[in-house]
Amino acid sequence: MFLSVDVGNTQTTLALFEVDGTCTRQWRMSSNPADTSDALHERLFVYFNMLEFDLRAVRDVAIASVVPLLTQEWIRAVRAALGIEPLLIDARRDCGIEVGLAIPEQAGADRIANALAAKVTYGAPSIVVDFGTATNIDVVDEAGVFRGGAIMPGIQLSAGALFSRAARLSSVPLVVPPSALGDTTETAVQSGIVIGAAAQAEGIVARIKRELGIEGATVIGTGGYAPQIAGATDLFDELDPDLTTRGIYLIWQHRACKRGEL
Repeated sequence: MFLSVDVGNTQTTLALFEVDGTCTRQWRMSSNPADTSDALHERLFVYFNMLEFDLRAVRDVAIASVVPLLTQEWIRAVRAALGIEPLLIDARRDCGIEVGLAIPEQAGADRIANALAAKVTYGAPSIVVDFGTATNIDVVDEAGVFRGGAIMPGIQLSAGALFSRAARLSSVPLVVPPSALGDTTETAVQSGIVIGAAAQAEGIVARIKRELGIEGATVIGTGGYAPQIAGATDLFDELDPDLTTRGIYLIWQHRACKRGEL
């Protein structure tokens, strides 16, 4: 069994994969930069017990992290819990997809995983819109090269900034309102944040398609807020909640094949 660990700024997503690449379970925990390897080890043990999985059944682990303070703690936790050396995903290593950026090592591990999973699952060209703490747009061109994309504040960050600076506005549920024209303060805020995020993604994706001449690209929505945004747009050809963790698995599989281990 393979364990995929996607350490994001707000949440860490973990997924278990069978040898054939089937995702059998995925769950989330908060990303706390103060967590130690001992605390992460304990969480792993608790989660596996709760799910009635044997932690010792995990034979390989790969980690994609955008939180430097947690990266080494996760590596130590995996070593302690499983006695194995996890693969740390890094743009400076061969990840199974060409990274066509001006400075390739700047590419986040999660974005590389998204690009590879999109290419393998949906073909090229493809565009991933990942709604997390930040909203990332990741683009694979017709040649199957990860070309970059766009990074913008996620809807929770945007909402938090608005509520903290606008004295007369209070927090509202981030759901799709009945219409773009809000007739109450609550629906007006929901329109601006949720429908606004959908419109922003639509506009950037349309520009990228024109710039690269890839109007037929498959557009995939993923990330924690993708289901909410999908209710406000017809932008997505696919919704794939497992895309990033599957991309981590595919990178591990690629490197294991190169070493002759598969």
